[in-house]
Amino acid sequence: MSLRTTLFSVGLACAATLALAQSPSAPLTIVVPYPAGGPLDISARIVADGATGLGSITVENKPGAGGSTGADLVAKAPKTANMVLMGAVATHAVNPWLYKNIPYNALKDFKPIALVARTPNVLVVNAEQAGKLGIKTTTDLVAHLKKNPDQLKYGSGGNGSIGHISAEMFKSLTNTKMGHTPFQGSKPALAALESGQVLLVFDNLASALPQIQSGKLLALGVTTLSRNEALPSVPSINESVQGFNVSTWFGLFAPAALPEADARRYADAFTAAMHSPAGKEKFKKMGITPEELTLDGFAQFVRSENSKYEFLIRAAKIKID
Repeated sequence: MSLRTTLFSVGLACAATLALAQSPSAPLTIVVPYPAGGPLDISARIVADGATGLGSITVENKPGAGGSTGADLVAKAPKTANMVLMGAVATHAVNPWLYKNIPYNALKDFKPIALVARTPNVLVVNAEQAGKLGIKTTTDLVAHLKKNPDQLKYGSGGNGSIGHISAEMFKSLTNTKMGHTPFQGSKPALAALESGQVLLVFDNLASALPQIQSGKLLALGVTTLSRNEALPSVPSINESVQGFNVSTWFGLFAPAALPEADARRYADAFTAAMHSPAGKEKFKKMGITPEELTLDGFAQFVRSENSKYEFLIRAAKIKID
């Protein structure tokens, strides 16, 4: 066999292997690093259903270590694995500063593809209990906490969760004191709030919205600087507690080695799914407006959030070994 023929054969083999690894029709897996049923899981299934141009897409839940288990799985995935992560503020901005030995590098091991949504947390109290205590606004809550320092508790979805960080930030800015009762996720935290075990919870709007709409929970404020269209009558906490600004966000990340052409193809397909009439309607029911930030713009946003939460977590002195 001539050298020219050999080189041609090797070239064909390499091209075939590359095509297989990057084939638009190859099965794609979206890894959700949290249990099924939450906002990230539901959102992943919405974009999986709508991104038809990417071929077969499955959603797999890989919870553990505050989202780090699933994130690490995608970070270390081989090129032929065809995996993307439905990452979040926790996996890429909070966990790197919260956990002592996080197994991946949030900025170097991933290629940000598309921001799916930015949603506020919402400060909620038990509606019946709030009525008895005369709490109708965030200002009322602050006054009540000042009169009863260290006598009340707030709940959260776990140590280091955004709800935990939000409450510690609230305590710092209002100079109030209250204890913390962590739970294994949002649902048990809200259940504890409804039963009166805790006074308040900072929860993701998509999770708390049904209980707010049913009247079981009273929303005192949203945690972003502006109000949210899902709760237009609920003020921003910043309106009464200057400087308060925390949001939950989540988006799609690929392993860092994904070629740019595939990254663009993924970004285009997922964005189209998010903004299709069917996709927008499904997100609307969750109180979510899909975003349009992709690739370089999303990467810049992630770096900014990573720096922001480094400051917040160190200021709150929160650390998990």
